[in-house]
Amino acid sequence: MTGPVILGTFRTPEGFAVIKSELVDRITLQNPHLYRQHAEKIVNTIFSEITAAMARGDGVELRGFGAFFVKFRARRTGRNPRTGSLVSVGRKAVPFFRTGKGMKSRLNSYAHGSVVSLRSVVIGSAK
Repeated sequence: MTGPVILGTFRTPEGFAVIKSELVDRITLQNPHLYRQHAEKIVNTIFSEITAAMARGDGVELRGFGAFFVKFRARRTGRNPRTGSLVSVGRKAVPFFRTGKGMKSRLNSYAHGSVVSLRSVVIGSAK
């Protein structure tokens, strides 16, 4: 299979977005020996492990792709936009993602006119 396959992607103002079921479908297409249920379990396990690690305050690094990590915002006093009254806002954990070197270079080569298959960034290169 060559070139990007667009099965169930949907259009956003920024472009096309890949939803989780689309990712599962692409993995299943590229790995015909896997049942769809197994590919779905793999994707769900990866996402749940990333989420669990971040909930513990740990970071997750995927070489060439990027790193997921948590930053904490301190307590502060905010304002209710409707009434203008002061409101206490508690400490918050905020998820962040920093792209890896491989993804940055791939996206920059795409931005400079080189042809790139973003499909291979997400789920491995297609041959």
